[in-house]
Amino acid sequence: RVRVASRTAPAGREGVEHARFDWADPATHAEALRGVDRAYLLAPALVEDPSTLMLPFVERALAGGVRRLVLLSASVVPEGSAGLGLVHRALRERAPEWTVLQPSWFMQNFVDPRHARWAGIVGPGEITTATGDGRVGFVDAEDIAEVAARALLDEAPHNAAHVITGPEALGHDDVAAILSEVAGRPIRHVRADEDAARAHLVSAGMPAPYAAFLARLDLAIRDGAEDRVTDTVRRVTGRAPRAFRDLARAHAHVFRG
Repeated sequence: RVRVASRTAPAGREGVEHARFDWADPATHAEALRGVDRAYLLAPALVEDPSTLMLPFVERALAGGVRRLVLLSASVVPEGSAGLGLVHRALRERAPEWTVLQPSWFMQNFVDPRHARWAGIVGPGEITTATGDGRVGFVDAEDIAEVAARALLDEAPHNAAHVITGPEALGHDDVAAILSEVAGRPIRHVRADEDAARAHLVSAGMPAPYAAFLARLDLAIRDGAEDRVTDTVRRVTGRAPRAFRDLARAHAHVFRG
């Protein structure tokens, strides 16, 4: 039996039930945890330090008999650092069975209308970042989901942190070149400084504190923090991760405007 705990009910699926859940409302937590022995944790969106909301829930889950916890974190968040890094440490130290997923940046950021990158691509044909020549092992969200499913459902617990990347590390110049090829029109990487990158994200509708946080992460990318490729997807799932070019081709209609 599967229970989805969220603010709004997802589309109905056989064998899936829903519990209303809000990280900021502890009154919703008991029903979400009722009868649960393993759980997948997604941080509240656009919250710079989610640990203040998540750590009490983790303690309640463990006290209530949840044995296995799988956390979606990020490759840029080391264990013990502020925010999700503290949740990572709590799982490793406290949970009987645990996995922390640390994916690189999602490929879907370039094709999702809800993301700030999308409007620049489909409009003026621009990707504005402060990443410079820094490279990223962009990863398909479907690959992350498959690793997450294995961590949650495998008989043996993983008890590990999985850094998850795609098959190659690309700079945003590379991304723009691939998208230009697929779209049949020019798409360019606009190299901004930190202030301009932050302002661009705010103009796209992102809350200012979170935009500042992402602009700082751009600088980390510029300095090489994300320039790596791992074998996690192949090792955990038995197949190769999806390449960015393949995702771009599958969404060519988006980029052609």
